[in-house]
Parts: sequence; C-alpha cells; structure tokens
Amino acid sequence: MRAFIVRPFGKKEGIDFDAVEADLISPALDELGIGGRTTIEILGQGNIRTDMFHLLLTADLVIADLSIHNANVFYELGIRHAFCDRHTFLIKSSGDEVPFDLKTDRYFSYQRDHPGDGVKALTAALRQTLDSEDADSPVFQLIPDLKAQDRAGLVKVPADFREEVTLARARKAAGDLALLAEEVLRFGLEWAEEGLREVGEAQFRIKDFGSASETWETIRRRYQSDDPQANQRLATIFQKTGDLARSDQAVERALASSDCSVEARAELHALHGSNEKTRWLAEWQGQPAERRAEAALISPFLARSLDAYSHGFSQDVNHYYSGLNALALATIQEGLARAHEEVWADGFETDEEAAAKLHRLSLRRQRLAGAVEFSLEAARSRLARIGGKDSWLEVSRADFTCLTSKRPARVGRQYRQAIAEIPPFDLDSVIRQLVIFENLGVLPDNVGAALEVLRARQQGSVRETKAQAPARVLVFTGHRIDAPDREAPRFPPRAEGKARAMIRDAVAAELEGVDGDVIGYAGGASGGDILFHEVCEELGVATRLFLAGPRDDYVRASVQEAGPDWVRRFDQLHARLESQTRVLSDRLELPRWLRSAPDYSIWQRNNLWELENGLMHGSASTTLVALWNGEPGDNAGGTEDMVRMAQERGARTVILDAGELVDG
Repeated sequence: MRAFIVRPFGKKEGIDFDAVEADLISPALDELGIGGRTTIEILGQGNIRTDMFHLLLTADLVIADLSIHNANVFYELGIRHAFCDRHTFLIKSSGDEVPFDLKTDRYFSYQRDHPGDGVKALTAALRQTLDSEDADSPVFQLIPDLKAQDRAGLVKVPADFREEVTLARARKAAGDLALLAEEVLRFGLEWAEEGLREVGEAQFRIKDFGSASETWETIRRRYQSDDPQANQRLATIFQKTGDLARSDQAVERALASSDCSVEARAELHALHGSNEKTRWLAEWQGQPAERRAEAALISPFLARSLDAYSHGFSQDVNHYYSGLNALALATIQEGLARAHEEVWADGFETDEEAAAKLHRLSLRRQRLAGAVEFSLEAARSRLARIGGKDSWLEVSRADFTCLTSKRPARVGRQYRQAIAEIPPFDLDSVIRQLVIFENLGVLPDNVGAALEVLRARQQGSVRETKAQAPARVLVFTGHRIDAPDREAPRFPPRAEGKARAMIRDAVAAELEGVDGDVIGYAGGASGGDILFHEVCEELGVATRLFLAGPRDDYVRASVQEAGPDWVRRFDQLHARLESQTRVLSDRLELPRWLRSAPDYSIWQRNNLWELENGLMHGSASTTLVALWNGEPGDNAGGTEDMVRMAQERGARTVILDAGELVDG
C-alpha cells in the first residue's frame, strides 16, 4: 500500500514539520508496511501539480497535517475529499485551532516538541482507518449517492508486466503468476491493486483456485472489502472448491455493491442458483434409485435454485445461461410433480391448492421457454453480425431443444451438430446435466437420444488426464564452487566429494517414507546446483532446471569461472533436461517495471521464482535443501535469502552446513 503525506515543509510557527514526518508519520507507516512520499520528493521530476493530483487520487491513504493554516495543505485536502470517499486521516499539533469548516472532523493530536511519542497511538489509529469501510470525506458523507473516483482509470499497469501475466497464463504457469503477485505486493508499487487484479484474473482462468482465492482476498483485505469484482470471483472460486457457505457470502457482498453491473448481477444470482442446485443434488443423489425422484421433489433446494436462476435471468435477459437453468429446473419440478401427484399434493393443505400451484408452475415453464428461446436466438444473431462463432452457444440451443421438443430424433441431431467442434473430454459437464434427468426419469425419450449421441462421441476417445501432483518437491539452493580468485573460501573445489555426499544423504532421507513421486527443482550453477541434479538422477528422482536467463548468458555468469569441466557437466544436464528446463527471462536483468525495486536483483528474483513454483504443490509438500554456511551472501539473492523466504512460507528447510566444506 502507498500513502501520500500532505503537510507544510520546514519549520513554521514553532513546528518542525520535517521532524514530524521523520519521527512520527514515517515510523507509523513503516510499522504498517506502507510506502509513500510527499510532494517535496517529486519537485525535480516534472509537473508538480500533475504529480500531486495523481498521488492525491491514487494513494491508498492520505495523511494531512492541519496544524497551521497552510493554503497548499487545505487545497490538497479539498481535492482528496472531493474525489475519494475514504482513508483520509487528519492530524494536528495539540492545542492548535483548525478552520471552522473542519471543526467537526476527528483529528489525531501530537506533541509539537516530541512528536515521536505518538508513534504507537498513530499506528493503531491508521490501522483502524484502513480497516474502516465508512466514508470519512465530508463531501461523500453529505452526498451519499456520490461515486468515488475509480482509480483504475488513473493508474497504468506497465506493458511489460502485462506481457508477463499474459505469457504465464498462456503457459498455465501458476508459479510464475505467484511470483508476480508476490513482487507487486513486496515493493508497494503504485499500480499494485490493478496489477493484482490482472494476476488474480489469470490465476482464475487457469483454474489455480487456491492462488486466485489468496490474490482476490488480498485485494479485499488491503483495498476494498466490498469490491464487486473480487467478490464475484471469490463466489465462483468458493463454489468450485465446494465451500458453498463462503460462496453465498461473497455473492451477497457483491450484490450489495452499488457498482455491481447488470451483467454481473445476473451471473451472481446464477451462482447462487448453482449453489442451491448443488445442495439439492446432495439431498437425493445418494438415495436408492426408487426413492430419488420423491426426495428430489420434496427438497426445498429445488425451488430455491429455480428462483435464484429465474432472478438472474430477470436481471439480464441476455444471460441465457441462467434462463436455461431455470427452464431445466422448472421442467424437472413439473415433471416430478405430475409423475408423483400424491407427493406433490402433500405439500399443500388441499388438492385444489396443489393443482393451482402446478398450473402456475406449468405457465412459468412456458413463459421461461419463450424468453430463453428469444435470448438464445438474439445471442446467435449478435454473433452472426460480427462473424463470430460459439460452439457452446450451439450446445445451449441443443439443451433448449431437449427441454422443449417432442421429437427425440431432432434432439439427437441437434446435439450431433452442436458438438462437432468440441473435444470429447469437454462434454462431461453437458452429460452430467442430462444424467440428472435420466436419474429422475424426466423427459426420458429426449434425454436418451441426447445421451446416445454424447456418449458415442466420448467412447474410445483419449481422455484428458490430470498430471499427478508429486508427493514431495525438493527445492535446492546452495553455494557455487569458489572462483580461483575468491579471497574467503566457501566451497573449495577439493570439497566437491564431501558436498555431493551431504546432498545425497539429504535427498535419500527425504525419499524415506514418501508414498508417491518426488521431484527436484534447482538452478544450474557450478557447485551445489549441478551436484543436486546429478545426485537426484542417481537416486531416480526427476528434476527440473530453472535458469535465470538464456543458456549462454547463464553459463557466463554462473558456471564458466569454475572451469571447462563444469561447463561440460552443465551442457550434459541441459541436454538431458531440455524438455524440463524453464527460463525466467530473455536476459539476465530485471524487467523495466522492477528495476526501481530496492535491493532486488535478477538472482533474487530467480530464487523467488523457483521457490514459488515449488510451493504450488503446497508448503507441507515442499522441502528446501540448502547447502549453506549460515552467513550472508555476497549479494542480494543468495542462499540466505532463499532460506528466509522458504521459512516465511512454511516450507520445511534442511540446512546442510557448508562450513564443513572449508573446515574439512
């Protein structure tokens, strides 16, 4: 997060405002992990007014010192209050008066001679302000329907960052996306919120729901808990992971937002309908075959799901998905009610009430059918105008035909045409929905014709199989072989045999008692990295090679100075693991968007990248094996840094005392 401090500069009217920032404000912001600056730091960087406006509107927190009647401070505070509804914090020196128009606002008071005495109290007050969802701007308090300025239009995400996200998404590289999320948060970049949104959306699209959940929750926690986009994504994620209660909560939060669009509302009500449908399925699918239909009919979740889908369709009639689901459930409910009239009637006081309700249900189904047909044809017309094509729209039209047609042969033919360009393994969801009808005995002829076509398409096809997750991931980090001119020995060449034995013992110990595959992740530097790969090959452990840059650049930086034999071993390793080699960057330097990050290098990024990829399998399944002498490295990004990051993330760490390589 970033703060912007609005204050006078230097000493004025007996107050040293530079000292107030240094002794009071900055320590409090540091404690909260918030970066920030004042306008004095941008004087030499361009148009100060433009920069000032930008910072006032995009800062996560603005702190304004109103101790004296400074025109610039009040001007900037007025801009902030006019465009931003929350997270503006007012401070003043104790005993000083403020203008009449601001007398009713709350202030934090500090001692002008000893401002540092208030750090602890200010930290707590700032944390409370950031946690609050209430408007603190008097403008927004007086005009409740006023909309705050959307920061997304003011903050530009760097193009090269977007390219990294796009590439990681295309490769379905979940660890790479986790690296980008970590870096955006670590360095408090001005565009962090929008950058996180792009990462979270990519994680969602590649179905890395665990990481996507963490990213979207971070956006809610750090920026805005009622954020409609975050809540909509979380509603879907929680549904996919089976946490229906939290999914419902996210739906409610998103719907409560005034910024929620019509299209989003339709989708959210459909999500709620899907949650209720899942509960409905759980009530009867485990029942014996002869009891399923009755259990399905009397379940309250059937009507709840139908109502939720119908509500979604009423929000946006272009959202044919919700309408089609409502029509399917209405068809099931009516079909079950007519097939089990006594069970249906038991839910009403009289037979007349039961008959009237069934008649209204039939009319509802008919109205839904007409509206859904119109919606589907409208969607098809829109696509035709732009020359587009959507195979899943054609599947939805086939589903509609199955629900409404009286000719099973037509149903089968329409499904055959609709699925012509859809891979067989993508038809599971279509088949699952039809199996519901099959199990309940609703529309048996139409459903039978549809399933015959769909199952025939799948029969004999090569099914998509999910890669088996390894039982344990070993991530290695360790010292390189000492260069000939190294003054203080750390890994002398003569100790190679001892280092190999230490690494071998550590890997062998990790293999004990593990039920499943073990995989190793490491770089390719001379010394520990290459030894780890060689040991793993001897023990039958597959490894992946992580390189910070292209082969030639990497060899020059991390292998060559150890001598030609190590280059030869690297080339053998590289050739053997060619299909299992990942390259972080096309050059051994940070991307432009990261070059201003303090104390960060391509090697530190490489470590974090390797570790994040390992942790994609879960911290409980990840072990960091570190050949380390326990001392700080020569530069940022060394073994010390890797060990610290692994421990922070809850990974098991096995430290091999590299001090023995010198002492021995």
